[in-house]
Amino acid sequence: MVEIFIRTLPFFAIIGLGYWAGRSRFFTEEATSYLTKFVFYFALSAMIFRFAANLSFAEVFNGRLVLGYLWGTAFVYGIATAVAFLRGLDVPTAGIEAQCVAIGNVGFLGLPMLSLLFGEAAIGPVMLVLTTDLVVFSSLIVMLINGGRDGRLKLSTLRLMGMGLLRNPMIVSIVLGMLWSALELPVPEPLNAFLSILGGAATPGALFAIGASLASKSAERVQVAAWLSFGKLVLHPAAVALGVLVLFPLDAFSASVVIASAALPVAGNVYMLAQHYGVAPHRVSAAILLSTMASILTVPVVIAWITGA
Repeated sequence: MVEIFIRTLPFFAIIGLGYWAGRSRFFTEEATSYLTKFVFYFALSAMIFRFAANLSFAEVFNGRLVLGYLWGTAFVYGIATAVAFLRGLDVPTAGIEAQCVAIGNVGFLGLPMLSLLFGEAAIGPVMLVLTTDLVVFSSLIVMLINGGRDGRLKLSTLRLMGMGLLRNPMIVSIVLGMLWSALELPVPEPLNAFLSILGGAATPGALFAIGASLASKSAERVQVAAWLSFGKLVLHPAAVALGVLVLFPLDAFSASVVIASAALPVAGNVYMLAQHYGVAPHRVSAAILLSTMASILTVPVVIAWITGA
């Protein structure tokens, strides 16, 4: 486990560097916002497109993987929702808390880190996890918030969900890359070099942006944030492990990558949703901060467990 910890430490060290830059105001919130946009729309999109365009559909799509991950994630989603209802929370707030427990930082942290830790063979499973999160659960939270407020699901909500997917550069990059691959089009060397150089900025840029954004996060409602962090870092990978090892068994490598993806801390886009809709942004902020700090220890433990290291 010590070896895994040492291998993951540089990733979290870059996050720590970004956090210092944000806390010291060397990197302002405006600068962090622009860095995040650069990574999200350009560097990470280039990385994803290049990976997808150079993989065959068979190397990416795995129905059992989707079912196993979906089952485990839906299970913890249900647990978090039930706990929220028992505490008397309304539907939008319960949905946001469930989102914290179920959605990890697969795009900004998982894709760069796991592709380096497990090798390029991990890219397919990670992209499938990311797609499931974005298509299923990012759509679900929009339905819960709008439906909970209006008392019913409107056509405008479905339109909003569809437009959200079409405007998400990660989804667009995956779809375009897979289409490129399906058409068996060669990737010209200049284009491949361009994507490689631009995509190379994704790993350090994304990690630094995570840290810098954490500097503005608060530690309010610590008890709730601690529960949400426990759910994300412990319950989620445990439930997904049950899904991909027992209910819908995968090969050892794919299962390891999927479980490691589920062990990642709360995703930053959950805070963006909470802030946009005005639903419990402070507890989401605290959950992101606490889960990211705790994941320095928990992620190596999970990876060591699933790989037998």
